[in-house]
Amino acid sequence: MKRTTSLSAAVAVSLAASLLLTTGTASAKEKPAPSHSGRDLYGTKAPYTPQGKPGRYQRAPKGFVPVFTENVARHGSRAMTDSGDGDAMLAVLGKAKNQGALTHLGAKLDQQVRSLLAAASAVGYGNLSARGAEEHRQTALRMEQRLPSLFASIADRHEPIVVETSGVPRAVASADAFTGGLASGEPALTGLIQAPVTDKNLLYFHKQPQNADYQAYVKGDPALTAVLAGIDADPRTTEAAHRVVARLLKDNYAATLSGKDQVSFARSLYQLYSAAPDLAVEAPDVDLTPFLARRDAQWFAYLDDAEEFYQKGPAFSGRTITYEMAGVLLDDLLAQARAKAAGTSGTGAVLRFTHAEEIEPLAALMGLPGSTEPAEAGQPYTYGNNPWRGAEVSPMAANIQWDLFANTPPEGRPTAYLVRMLYDEKETAFKPSCKPVAKGSYFYELDELQHCLAHG
Repeated sequence: MKRTTSLSAAVAVSLAASLLLTTGTASAKEKPAPSHSGRDLYGTKAPYTPQGKPGRYQRAPKGFVPVFTENVARHGSRAMTDSGDGDAMLAVLGKAKNQGALTHLGAKLDQQVRSLLAAASAVGYGNLSARGAEEHRQTALRMEQRLPSLFASIADRHEPIVVETSGVPRAVASADAFTGGLASGEPALTGLIQAPVTDKNLLYFHKQPQNADYQAYVKGDPALTAVLAGIDADPRTTEAAHRVVARLLKDNYAATLSGKDQVSFARSLYQLYSAAPDLAVEAPDVDLTPFLARRDAQWFAYLDDAEEFYQKGPAFSGRTITYEMAGVLLDDLLAQARAKAAGTSGTGAVLRFTHAEEIEPLAALMGLPGSTEPAEAGQPYTYGNNPWRGAEVSPMAANIQWDLFANTPPEGRPTAYLVRMLYDEKETAFKPSCKPVAKGSYFYELDELQHCLAHG
């Protein structure tokens, strides 16, 4: 697309006042985050927490109003995908109980696991939980509160709201919860919200035939296999597993478990520990935190994050196999905004619901905060040398939102279009090669994004 004359000079003065309202400017060089915040203990299973601050968003430059919005969102909190970890734990606990080999704490774990499995089974393994549905309902209501004039205009003009999903039940249920939130906040939108359509090439691309090279990478790439095996083999894994077992099983029984068995037991416990908050409504009495010391939860969270980082995130320096396939999603974001600006689309909003396997590559491709640094050769990913954290990059219900703003130009001048991005509802700068309309602004010319986000 041919780029238009820069708007920077025209809007710089009008932005001065609005910049005083923001909590901060576009970030400079990232630094590794602290080892853990509370939710980092749960990795990509962390329940959603909006990162924006209501009332503290930058104002659009003078004369610009919102005319369109679009998002890409991960499904909300869900039940674990199967009972495997719970079944494995119950088998070990059952044998230990029969031998009188449970510690006082270990004796309390069996019922907690059974309660969590019962809750997951009732929801349906892999399905959206009540917490997940509420995450999306509330996100939708906050979207409306941020953009009241846009949604009023959508209702007045009877503009359709397009809804697209991966077709996986938890993504479809997330879409239903989100659009239900929109309709409850603005009933006039009800008849404008279209039925969800499935687009696997766009929203489940990691499983599609055109990405067979990526599937082969995950299944058996030598470098991937080697680095993850090396991370798992760190002595701290065995040490953490031994501490977990010692808390729950008496020495005479623990001694019968091989080191591999102890690691398997501890990692299964961590998987349940990290999944439990997502089922807080269905299993309100389940609390697995007493059974896993914080230091050990941190270590097993790191092991999970390492796998996510190398399979779906920035991965290896010099390789793009994990995220280049997200280009289809980035291109669609740009195409939908361009179509609205060109007048070839009368859509008021496009809402997309997908999975971590799509959000994490998209974040890496776009260079979003926490996803800019791959691992260098010979320096495996650690919390000390890289800011990537699953709970920050792709928690449950993670979302990337683009808002399109337009002005009413003087007669004879073309309409100008600006885009603002929110990442988990926080104003977020595009990558450094993209230049905002003024220093410290979160608003970018649409043509500038078309140029600076080019890939492939």
